[in-house]
Amino acid sequence: MPDIYDLEQIRAFWTGQAKMHGQAAAASWSDVRVMEMEVREISKYLSDHDRVLDVGCANGFSTVQFARQRQIRIRGLDYIPEMIAEAHRRLDALSTHLRGTVEFAQGDITSLEEPDGAYDRVVTIRVLINLRNWDLQLQALRECARVLKPGGTLLVSEATVQGWRRLNAFRREWGLTDIPVPPFNEYLDEDKLSKHLPNELRLAKIVNFASSYYVATRVLKPLLAKALGNGIDPADPNMEWNRWCAELPPWGDYGTQKLFVFERC
Repeated sequence: MPDIYDLEQIRAFWTGQAKMHGQAAAASWSDVRVMEMEVREISKYLSDHDRVLDVGCANGFSTVQFARQRQIRIRGLDYIPEMIAEAHRRLDALSTHLRGTVEFAQGDITSLEEPDGAYDRVVTIRVLINLRNWDLQLQALRECARVLKPGGTLLVSEATVQGWRRLNAFRREWGLTDIPVPPFNEYLDEDKLSKHLPNELRLAKIVNFASSYYVATRVLKPLLAKALGNGIDPADPNMEWNRWCAELPPWGDYGTQKLFVFERC
């Protein structure tokens, strides 16, 4: 496996994920518990009657959850046609159980075919890390800002270099090896973001919503599995341990995945 994927390899990877996992949460990420936590946290910033754009919606797992919880109009976009096909199948099966309305279409976060100032909220989840460099990440942020109304909110849930480093430092203290960055990801650099944020955006807050969960599942769980020696797979997100840990209040700054809350100036 190459150390770093190029854009075509990234596209091929996510196409393969869509074909392999269909409508399952694993098409987007293996850890469904963090995805559920993301939905809960992001939903706090969505209000009834908002017009919302979900950029990089994958197979629509999170998109329809937002529409279940809020009476919103939400449009999900993804770069991978196979992901959008699965999102449409999901919507066909669930549309009668939604408070809001949902639509899906293919789209590219670096060049959105959406009008200026059209949305009250823009959501993007683990999309920037799939762009291969900072210039593309910055271009994507500018596009998200462009389609927001003045005073609107951009909600960005991404893995960060800083959270990854702190988590691995914690692991090393207890004799665990570092968790590598996947070759198809470029984790977001918080320091670079704060220094080069587009003028249209103001960073209101960073929410470490998953810090306790990461410590419990990436440090404590593998240590317990090693001590017990009973063949437990520490990477299994479907265990009751993970479900319980997902309910813990967030303490510390060890979560690789963080929510950035931006306001459109």
